Amino acid sequence: MTEVDIMRIFVPATVAFLIGMGITPFLTHFLYRNRMWKQKAGKTALDGTEASEFNRLHQDREVGVPRFGGIIVWASVLLTADLLSLLARFYPESFGNLSFISRSQTWVPLAALAVGALVGFIDDLFEVSRGGGLKLRIRLVIVAAVAAAAGWWFYDKLDVSAITMPFLQTPFELGVLFIPFFTLVALFIYAGGVIDGIDGLAGGTFAAIFAAYSGIAFFQNQMDIAALAAAIAGGLLAFLWFNIPPARFYLSETGTMALTLALTVIAFLTDTLGGGRGVSVLPIIALPLVATVLSNILQIFGKKVLGRKILRIAPLHHHFEALGWPPYKVTMRYWVVGTIAAIVGMTIALL
Repeated sequence: MTEVDIMRIFVPATVAFLIGMGITPFLTHFLYRNRMWKQKAGKTALDGTEASEFNRLHQDREVGVPRFGGIIVWASVLLTADLLSLLARFYPESFGNLSFISRSQTWVPLAALAVGALVGFIDDLFEVSRGGGLKLRIRLVIVAAVAAAAGWWFYDKLDVSAITMPFLQTPFELGVLFIPFFTLVALFIYAGGVIDGIDGLAGGTFAAIFAAYSGIAFFQNQMDIAALAAAIAGGLLAFLWFNIPPARFYLSETGTMALTLALTVIAFLTDTLGGGRGVSVLPIIALPLVATVLSNILQIFGKKVLGRKILRIAPLHHHFEALGWPPYKVTMRYWVVGTIAAIVGMTIALL
C-alpha cells in the first residue's frame, strides 16, 4: 500500500462528492420549477390493494418532493470518471494513475450503472408526466436482461463460472448456471431498492455498502473497481447532504436501479475473479437491502398463506414507522446497523 494507491481511492471519492454538491443547486432548481414529482398521492400494495398504512404515513410527502435525485449520484460518478480519464490522457505524469475506466474492471459496472440510470430515468419521467411509471414486470424484465448480459460476459469473456461459498476452501462451480444465478442475485438486490422510502435512508445505506466494496477491492489490488466504488460512495454522500430530513428530493428509480445493478456487478467482480469473497459476503454487507426484500416476502406469505399480515406494513422500515418510531430514528438506526454490517462483511471478505 502506497500513497499513490490511497490517492487513487480518495481522489475519485472527493471529486465525485464535489461534483455532486456543485450540480445539485441547478438540478434542484430545475426539478422544483418543473414540478417533477408525483401528481397524485397514494400507493398500492404488491397484491393490488390500497396501501392504507403507507398512505397514512407518507401520503402528504408523495407530492411536492421531486423524484430524480439519483441523477446526483450517477452524474457525479460518470463525470468524475470522464474528468479523471481526460486529465490522465493530457497530463499523464500528474494524473496518469487516477483514471479508473478500464476494460478489465470497470467497463461492465459502469455500463450497468448507465443502463439502470437511463431506464430508471424513463420510469421517473413517466411517473411525473403520466401519473404512473413503467410496470413492475417490465422493470424486472429489463433488470433480468441487463443482468443476464453481464452474467454472460463474466462466463464467456472473463471465464468466470464459480462463486465462493462460506466454509468451502475452493470455489463452488456453477458452470453455465452461473448466468441465471447472476440474474437472480441482481433481481434480489434490485428488489431491495424499495428501501428508498424514508428521507436519508437509502443514501446512507448505499454509501456504507459501496464504501465496503471499495475497501474489499482495494485490498485485493483491484484498484479501478475500488476507485469506482469509492466514487459512487462520494456521489451518494453528496446526494445524502441534501436528502437528510426533510429531503429535497428522492433517489427514486433512476438512482436505485443504477445503484443495485452496479452493486451486483461489483460484488461478482470482487469474488473469484479477484480472488475474494465478494458474493458470499453480499448478504452481510447489504443486510438492510436483504432485510427489506425478506420482509416483503414474509408479508406476502402471511397474506397469501396465513390470511393475515405478519408486519404492520412492509417493507420493514415502514413497519417500524407504523409502530410509532419517528422516521429519523428509523433512518439513523439503519445507518448504524448498515455500517456495522458493512464492516463485518468487509472483514470476513478479507480474512
